[in-house]
Amino acid sequence: MLVKGGVVVLPYHGEVRADLAVSGGKVAALADDIPVSDAAEVVDARGKVVLPGAVDAHFHLGIYRDLALDAFEETRSSLVGGATTVLSYFRTGSHYLDRTGSYRDIFPEVLDAVAGRAWTDYGFHLAPMTVDQIAEIPFLVKEHGVSSFKYYMFYKGFDLAANSRDARSFTMGDEYDLGHLYLLMEQVSAVQQADPGLRLSVSLHCEQSELMRVFIDRVRANGDPQTLRAYHEGRPPLTERVAIGEATTLASHTGTNLNLLHLSSGDAVDAVTLARRSFGAVDMRAETTLHHLCLDHESLDAAGGLGGKVNPPIRTKADNEALWRHAADGTIDWVASDHACCMEAEKGDELWPARPGFGGTALLYPVLFSEGHLKRGISLARVAELASANPARAYNLWGRKGSLAVGFDADLTVVDPELTQTVTVETCLSGQDHTPFEGVDLTGWPVATVVGGQVRFRDGDVVGEPGGRYARRA
Repeated sequence: MLVKGGVVVLPYHGEVRADLAVSGGKVAALADDIPVSDAAEVVDARGKVVLPGAVDAHFHLGIYRDLALDAFEETRSSLVGGATTVLSYFRTGSHYLDRTGSYRDIFPEVLDAVAGRAWTDYGFHLAPMTVDQIAEIPFLVKEHGVSSFKYYMFYKGFDLAANSRDARSFTMGDEYDLGHLYLLMEQVSAVQQADPGLRLSVSLHCEQSELMRVFIDRVRANGDPQTLRAYHEGRPPLTERVAIGEATTLASHTGTNLNLLHLSSGDAVDAVTLARRSFGAVDMRAETTLHHLCLDHESLDAAGGLGGKVNPPIRTKADNEALWRHAADGTIDWVASDHACCMEAEKGDELWPARPGFGGTALLYPVLFSEGHLKRGISLARVAELASANPARAYNLWGRKGSLAVGFDADLTVVDPELTQTVTVETCLSGQDHTPFEGVDLTGWPVATVVGGQVRFRDGDVVGEPGGRYARRA
């Protein structure tokens, strides 16, 4: 394949007008002029921008729907946004497979369900919910190449929707408290010491459940408004700040690498900055999401409905701008979608039972290009770092994913910098029947997405059959 005449974006370097040659599923050459006659297939990129395929590092395949169906429909949606690799979370307990047990038994079932159905390459972060599962970490690293493990800090006091405090029946696990997190960090650090060339890490959902209890009780006692603002007030940024402080303090003792997920507020980023100053030896990396960059509860409440319920909650316009500033200046390392296909019927009209989450993977590069590059002047190299290179580095994919340098996988997307489209359900090619981004105009959409040297998306539709491969990361 030859990608002809585009502006190729190289993370950490910049932009270059170049032809890009693909052979054997890898980037084979970058040159001023490669003859069309040398290629079996030509992708015309004249007037377009060629970006490394995004690594959507926060995804939830199968959380509310059949895992195989989700793998097919939601990785298809990823192609629309220029994502060529997704890293999905999986845990035992309620939702997903609605069971508990050994990952030795359960994780092969997960892999079998997704195999042959994903349009993108894919990997998994696993969440040890029991002490026995913590003990399985060395096996999961060695046998399945899993290198990142998750802890949900508010599960010690609430279920996923914050509708029930019977957390034990929700997790189907042991005592899920800071002691559990400490044991998890100890085990990850021990395995890391045995293989210092590998970045093993713990990924954290940072919201402090005891404070959530206080604030949610106040909201419900104050007339219990059924709005996204009420959800924000029940889980305010203070709960993020305190949880970040707890987690980073433990990591400073155990020496564990951290990923601080879906930061939703300026206060949360301030807490990360403070923790980095306080615990400089800890490798802590920061993530935010498209919806926390772009959506605010005031606008969504004015539009009506609970489609924008998500954890952590949608905040304010001031938080949006703070997150954009920190994405530009390097404080935030990457942007992800936190994609979780959730139907409108599962939202309903009652705030607390409404299921949290929604899809967004189809908007990854369009949002970063339109809102980040065009509106706020973030360089295209920085856009590529936020969407692709930095998550690839964090999760042991660098060298294969995250760049268009020679030898990397031929995962790329060709963006038309002048193409303006309005976000609709149909645009996203997801199984989800609504989107809180409905009606938003974005400029700079992928017109072709290539996975492993094969065109899988062109001009608004998928091409061929799903051929995504499991990405071992250890």
